[in-house]
Amino acid sequence: MKTNIIEQIRASYHGVVNDIKDPKKNAKRSRKAKAFGFSFVRSILLIGLCFVILFPTIQQILMALRAPSDVNNPAVIWIPENWSIMNIKIASIVLDYRHAVFNTFKLSAISMILQIGSTALAGYAFSRLRFKGSNILFLLVILTIVIPPQALSLAQYLYFRDLGLIGKEGSIYLMSGLGMGIRSGIFIYIFRSFFRGLPKELEESAMIDGAGVFRTFWSVMLPNARGALVTVGLFAFVWQWNDAYFVKIFEVSTQDFPLLTMRLINAAENMYAALFYTGGLSLIGQDVWENPVFLALISNVSALLMMLPLLIMYLFVQKQFVESIERTGIVG
Repeated sequence: MKTNIIEQIRASYHGVVNDIKDPKKNAKRSRKAKAFGFSFVRSILLIGLCFVILFPTIQQILMALRAPSDVNNPAVIWIPENWSIMNIKIASIVLDYRHAVFNTFKLSAISMILQIGSTALAGYAFSRLRFKGSNILFLLVILTIVIPPQALSLAQYLYFRDLGLIGKEGSIYLMSGLGMGIRSGIFIYIFRSFFRGLPKELEESAMIDGAGVFRTFWSVMLPNARGALVTVGLFAFVWQWNDAYFVKIFEVSTQDFPLLTMRLINAAENMYAALFYTGGLSLIGQDVWENPVFLALISNVSALLMMLPLLIMYLFVQKQFVESIERTGIVG
């Protein structure tokens, strides 16, 4: 009996040794180990990147949902002890959120449409309509990308002042419609590259049918530039939404036409005064608004409210956005 057990152990031992020495099985185990290691490292990197990107947003959401009285509680760091939407309510009052969102959306949407129209037309002209000096003109367009807007701000202000557009949203629309909006040079470059990639047979067929330049552009080229349209549209909308430079220079944001960026900047510079004049202080106790952390908290919540419409919009258009980025070749 004892001899049989020893023989079985020896057989098992030799089996394991032979299995380890088998080169085919060793190669298979090596491939599995490499695949597992690569997958493990990739998962760690992705989780780390997601944490770095989402951490500020998650932190702001949790801070927004804590009660104002929790500001004076040092035990509350992450999870609120008392859940409340009072901070959101106060930030909405400071921003004049309902009117500011409507005005910002209106300004961004109209500006986006004008930017798409002007830059698509310019991009098509630079890609297809060859004329003397077109390369020099396109070089000047590229220079508008690298020249800081501060270098042109004085001339633009004087120009719009003479036109009587200071303090009016028409100044932004005029810039966008003339291809001088925010980063229009980049949009013209995108459209030019995209139109150059379309086959010339499309234009030639239209022209044989009697279509002119504008009819060819409108009916043939523009419908085929969906990827560039989506990319330019999204960038133009988001950049105009977050713009504070031009709306400040042209004094677009006023008491009757509030914009989110300027309301946020003005409030962040002196949050106590913003709460005082808008009546936000009456919603909380003195022990709360005397705490500087609470004033910073309202600034963070205001910033969260400002980017909230963009986050919601991105959830609906993320697929089209990624596809358009790939088609236009922006990623390389």
